[in-house]
Amino acid sequence: MCTPNGQPNVPKVHQTTAENNGRAQVYSALCTLQLRAFIDAAEDVDVDPDTIEDLLEGLEDGDEEEEIQESDLDEDLDSETLALSAHEQDSAIEKSGDLDNLEMETEVVERLKREDEAWSKEETRKMMHHLKERGMSSFVREYVITQNIPIVKLLFAFGISLCPELRNKQPQTMLYFLRVAMSKELHLREKLPQYNTVSDAVSLIQASKRVVVLTGAGISVSCGIPDFRSHNGLYATLKEQGIYDLDDPQQMFDIHYFRENPAVFYSFASQIYPSNFIPSPCHRFIKAIEDRGKLLRNYTQNIDTLETLTGITRVLQCHGSFATATCIQCRRHIPGTEIEKDIMEHRVPFCTVCIKAKREAEEVRQAAFKKKAKKRGRKEWEEGSDEEEEAIPVGVMKPDITFFGEKLADDFEHALEDDRDKVDLLIVIGTSLKVSPVSEILSHLPHSVPQILINKTPVRHINPDIVLLGNADDIVQHLCEQLSWELPPPLEKRLEVPSLARPAKRTSGEIMDKMEPIRVAKSHVWLFEGAEGGKWVRDIEERFSEGNAGSGSHAMQGRVLKEGPEAKKSRTS
Repeated sequence: MCTPNGQPNVPKVHQTTAENNGRAQVYSALCTLQLRAFIDAAEDVDVDPDTIEDLLEGLEDGDEEEEIQESDLDEDLDSETLALSAHEQDSAIEKSGDLDNLEMETEVVERLKREDEAWSKEETRKMMHHLKERGMSSFVREYVITQNIPIVKLLFAFGISLCPELRNKQPQTMLYFLRVAMSKELHLREKLPQYNTVSDAVSLIQASKRVVVLTGAGISVSCGIPDFRSHNGLYATLKEQGIYDLDDPQQMFDIHYFRENPAVFYSFASQIYPSNFIPSPCHRFIKAIEDRGKLLRNYTQNIDTLETLTGITRVLQCHGSFATATCIQCRRHIPGTEIEKDIMEHRVPFCTVCIKAKREAEEVRQAAFKKKAKKRGRKEWEEGSDEEEEAIPVGVMKPDITFFGEKLADDFEHALEDDRDKVDLLIVIGTSLKVSPVSEILSHLPHSVPQILINKTPVRHINPDIVLLGNADDIVQHLCEQLSWELPPPLEKRLEVPSLARPAKRTSGEIMDKMEPIRVAKSHVWLFEGAEGGKWVRDIEERFSEGNAGSGSHAMQGRVLKEGPEAKKSRTS
């Protein structure tokens, strides 16, 4: 039996409570687990307050609601909690109810078994392929809108059987359930087995015509700009120096903290202002890709504008840049050069329009006060007013870089939607992929698109096809040699590099002793100079080794282990 909207007609919790207290406990146990998992998933999947309110509606025990709301603090639950099989839910039933009366329990188990068979393996495979190749929006259009399949049934294909309490939630809540399931599936990308070697990477670059390059702070480190999250990066340096009034180094880029105390940011901003730097070989490598008509888009998380200085035109600065600035009060938009002097002199820049408006308003107020005082016979020297004056705020100019707590510009979503059906190769360079939503790019592009990672350290939560670990500049120059490409020349004049995180100079011996990349066993992982892999590399080697194969990898591993302590501190680039 089904309801008019096509969902299975299962008894409500309040209906079962009067009949059998044990049955109510069954549903409550499953519901609590799933609610916690769905609420925890809100950290990765956008959810509106109305959906959260709908999720919690109907909970009779206020303590239980509070427990669920704080579940992310109490337990480490994830979306796997949602996908309880019929056997696992049967076990939950046995543990939670009185087994003297098995009628209800048997009914639930039989229903779950039927749900496991709601989709054939071929139907499920087809649906997952559609999702991974065409994305969430296309999946919803096809299966929810066009085919009008109830979301409860669609969730069965993801291994999720909603508890009865959640099956008749509001439409936007049901859609949220589906988006959580889709997001989990999209993160489970399978490596393409045909791509494994440096030669494969070269061939992919040669053959591709629409390359997406995703870059992070790691491509600017050699320019003298510190990255953010490594053991000697910006956050670590800020914490070690302890000269700024910060509870956490990330507060330096927190929009709420900026609004309260902009002086802290402006006492520091000169150290990352882009006037002092020149592009690295990585920037020039991206330019070389564009010069050959192969670049679809460069998504950069950096705010240093070195891509623009390199001459790259097809670039999207996902987190904004210093190129422009906006008043946080009146939203006036100006070129970033207008506040450059303030930044370099560690001074908070204020909006000239807001200052003028404040001055004019104060003049009007003073004129009105004098007129009122004259009528009352008061002397001009009797300053002040019996009425409380309302302060007129003066806006602070903020560089158009995206702080924590701010939404990315709509350009990002529009570009990603436009590019996903065109891209034929993804290259990720110099990023730990820790900051959302840019970190989600890999899961939203078609899974059949080859992926190459170029980074100093492994990125453990993704599954690229080829992993090239080491100094990014050395890696891209090696690729260019194999491609017979010449990098576009750097700027003629090197500008002064600030003292913060100035890169160490390489000795002539190091330059002469250029190391060839070494493969880790028979895997897809290759180690270049400067690679930091630690235990991750050893695990890869152990998994792919066959007998004495990959002995060269052991030699390289010894060199990597010399950097072991740093690698242990730094799990990101």
